[in-house]
Amino acid sequence: MTTSPVLSPAVTPEQETALLASVPTGLLIGGTWVDASDGGTFDVHDPSTGEVLATLASATSHDALAALDAADNAQASWARTAPRERAEILRRAFDLVTARAEEFALLMTLEMGKPLAEARGEVTYGTEFLRWFSEEAVRDYGRYLTTPEGKNKILVQKKPVGPCLLITPWNFPLAMATRKVAPAVAAGCTMVLKPAKLTPLTAQLFAQTMLDAGLPAGVLNVVSSSSAAGISGPLLADPRLRKVSFTGSTPVGKRLMADAAQNVLRTSMELGGNAPFIVFEDADLDKAVEGAMAAKMRNMGEACTAANRFLVQETVAAEFTRKFAAAMAALTTGRGTEPDTQVGPLIDAGARDDVHALVTAAVDAGATASTGGAPVDRPGYFYQPTVLANVPNDAEILRQEIFGPVAPVTTFTTEEDAVCLANASEYGLASYVYSRDFNRLLRVAEQIEFGMVGFNAGVISNAAAPFGGVKQSGLGREGGSEGIAEYTTTQYIGIADPWAAK
Repeated sequence: MTTSPVLSPAVTPEQETALLASVPTGLLIGGTWVDASDGGTFDVHDPSTGEVLATLASATSHDALAALDAADNAQASWARTAPRERAEILRRAFDLVTARAEEFALLMTLEMGKPLAEARGEVTYGTEFLRWFSEEAVRDYGRYLTTPEGKNKILVQKKPVGPCLLITPWNFPLAMATRKVAPAVAAGCTMVLKPAKLTPLTAQLFAQTMLDAGLPAGVLNVVSSSSAAGISGPLLADPRLRKVSFTGSTPVGKRLMADAAQNVLRTSMELGGNAPFIVFEDADLDKAVEGAMAAKMRNMGEACTAANRFLVQETVAAEFTRKFAAAMAALTTGRGTEPDTQVGPLIDAGARDDVHALVTAAVDAGATASTGGAPVDRPGYFYQPTVLANVPNDAEILRQEIFGPVAPVTTFTTEEDAVCLANASEYGLASYVYSRDFNRLLRVAEQIEFGMVGFNAGVISNAAAPFGGVKQSGLGREGGSEGIAEYTTTQYIGIADPWAAK
């Protein structure tokens, strides 16, 4: 006997209106929400309809520097704040966001498009960074030891790096903010946060929640803006800024790194991905398909960790593709607030058109659509969940980050072939390997050039784990004990032998 899933009740227009009215629309500078200095604004749109959701103040270069003024003024006192006090603020923020989980989830669904069920999952994931770093704040260890020759003592302490510029992407509006803000707070750094202009509403509400949790004025400043360069340019050129953390595309990351080099800033860069999903012939294919769905369809494929290339051993490729296509074809597409929706819209028309161009080029090169392969004929920026079979190894879709619900499948013959194909990319963020042979899993992990590897698991992101990549997928790590280290500097103090004068 089977039972139907329990669906959440539909969200009413009145609920949406009330929630949107509760979101601050100004710039957060020095603990106060203010208008842009020139009175400028920009609109935030619903990707499921294209309609305007809200109008926000659009920060100027002058506003960005005012935010840095506030951060710089607050830095010294914030750095001296007791670690336990910083920890308690983060823990209160965790409790407050958790209490408002449904509001944060709905807000993400409205501005980004993901189904409510996924948005709720992001709240759980995002809040965990607040809890994790509340615990790490009091465990940022230094050390004290004797020099090898015994003549001096070595004291090593960790200090906050200083004011930080945090630039977040549009695809995970809450989690990307908490993943950067929480370790900065824990380490004792002040911040200027620049949310993505496509999805700034969640960051605005989160910033107010941090204030509600007791974060002092000036520690977190928010400058949402229609001009990314107008914010980052003057801040990166200002010697008071000491770090930039960016999540986004590799081309933009390279430009920011070049600008950051002028003041030798600490940088954390989480950039593009082209994740291989490797399926060996001894894998449990049903589990592999389940993992493929999770790795591909989280966030409609709009994730840097999304499986981008499905490399399947040729002896099982046909069966895997058939099962995978059936699972993708069964998904329901719709507005994220609709109770049965499993696949929401892409973020905008340009994203949808880029995805379709990659699919069309792959089909022209010889691939076949096992399911999907076209935009959905309805308002908004929807694209059919798609599986492409027989994709040539030189197809453009295997080289580009798709950022949509499209899964290209290609084949390999041997373990060596799989490793070679996986590494045939300038990116090296996430990867996934399915096999029953644990020794094979370890061999492959040692050879593939990726910062993260999932063994028989389609979702591996966790606040307790170091998130980051190699090659052109960036540098630095977010999460885990490594995450707080990105916001600290190491100071060595040499101490004369205390026994010498005795």
